[in-house]
Amino acid sequence: MSSESLIQDVVIVGGGTAGWMTAAALSTVLRGRYRIRVVESDDIGIVGVGEATIPMIQRFNRIVGIDENEFMRETQGSFKLGIEFVNWGRLGDRYMHGFGRVGQDLWTVPFEQYWHRLRALGKARPLEEYSITRMASKANKFMPPRLDVENSPLREIAYAYHFDASLYARYLRRLSEARGVQRTEGKITHATRRNEGALAGHVDAVVLESGERIEGDLFIDCSGFRGLLIEQTLQTGYEDWTHWLPCDRALAVPCESVSPLTPYTRSTAHRAGWQWRIPLQHRTGNGHVYSSAHVSDDEAAATLLAHLDGKPLAEPRLIKFRTGMRRVAWHHNVVAIGLASGFLEPLESTSIHLIQSAIQQLIDFFPDSGFNPVDIDEFNRQSRFHYERIRDFVILHYHANQRDDSTFWQDCARMQVPQTLKDKIDLYLAHGRLFRFNNELFTEVGWLQVMEGQNLHPARHHPLAALQDVRDTEEYLENVRAVIAKCVDVMPDHAAYIARHCAARAG
Repeated sequence: MSSESLIQDVVIVGGGTAGWMTAAALSTVLRGRYRIRVVESDDIGIVGVGEATIPMIQRFNRIVGIDENEFMRETQGSFKLGIEFVNWGRLGDRYMHGFGRVGQDLWTVPFEQYWHRLRALGKARPLEEYSITRMASKANKFMPPRLDVENSPLREIAYAYHFDASLYARYLRRLSEARGVQRTEGKITHATRRNEGALAGHVDAVVLESGERIEGDLFIDCSGFRGLLIEQTLQTGYEDWTHWLPCDRALAVPCESVSPLTPYTRSTAHRAGWQWRIPLQHRTGNGHVYSSAHVSDDEAAATLLAHLDGKPLAEPRLIKFRTGMRRVAWHHNVVAIGLASGFLEPLESTSIHLIQSAIQQLIDFFPDSGFNPVDIDEFNRQSRFHYERIRDFVILHYHANQRDDSTFWQDCARMQVPQTLKDKIDLYLAHGRLFRFNNELFTEVGWLQVMEGQNLHPARHHPLAALQDVRDTEEYLENVRAVIAKCVDVMPDHAAYIARHCAARAG
């Protein structure tokens, strides 16, 4: 490829987590061969509620060269082994979606099929007892995997992080600027587009209040819900999913930290939505996601404040949203990343992962000056696939409920779900079968934990699970449970681990 066919200037519109994650990744991969600029304004706030993550964030941090302990100190972070769900099936129900595997492979069929068989016979323990992350969470224990220990659950501990999103963006900004990324402070008033030639319709510059024009070849829209380029300029359109996910508002508030420092996120279902709890070193992040058609803002705020662990540190901040996605995330020479590309409520902590996934897709399909539409179409197809499959997983939590205490939950239980989700549920209810399609984000074990946690149980187990003698199967499952229990016993306390390795500086 000749140098004439390469683009030269990459302009990232908006900072925050999406903008600075994009800048950090591209400055790492492009190695100074392209000019990268971030245009942001200190006067424009960021949503800043994406403080809980899933294990893939480790890969991103590793690629951009982040030291874990330094990162945890700088972002007031804590570790995360899963998400606890309270009141989601029925009032009083409590289960956890833990990271990593459940059980150990036994023979022909997945571990859970043997568990299904023994449970039907009254011989199985609760599913959580076969998961090291779930049992460690209950005990408030944490340690990273011990890769030096063979054939042990300690080798398979999967984890993610809780962190302060604004501190993470600030940390990534320092890293990016050290690698040559240029930051321009200022509010963008509008964008201009090419009028002629092969690239007619492409954005050629953004214009600041000061009158300064910032030109570029590739523009990355990280402007949040506004979609300054992808929507306001290119008008790509938005696909609304509120008929499946009716929550349209959130109230966010931090509160004082309390002990113990739990290594998991908590999601508590309320009358018309749910409340998140994200423990950090210096505070606890809280928020109430709810449907404004079913509860007023004042009622939602009262519910949020009544369920805090500690003293609130601010007034609740209102965030309005529409669940859904842009009809296309890449149009002409504009790629939308983060909230500019769509929004799925943070029930399964996927917001930052969707940023990471879009950045990886952009790297995979990084354009030359021709902006081949074949590449752009495939980028958009993959982006839609990821959004829709995560959407289905989130819908499952709402739809698979047995609550009769409010019209909100009754409506969710009765709604018609996407066919892709219906197929998964039907397949599981028949023989407990779960299949991961085309590397979708959530694996079989994630679907298993949520379906079981919300009282969806298969009518029968896989017939090949019956090839193993019942007594042998029972002994094997008990051995798995006992080994996990012993492993959890030797794990350190979560807060103690942080104090020893990555405690944030006071003040």
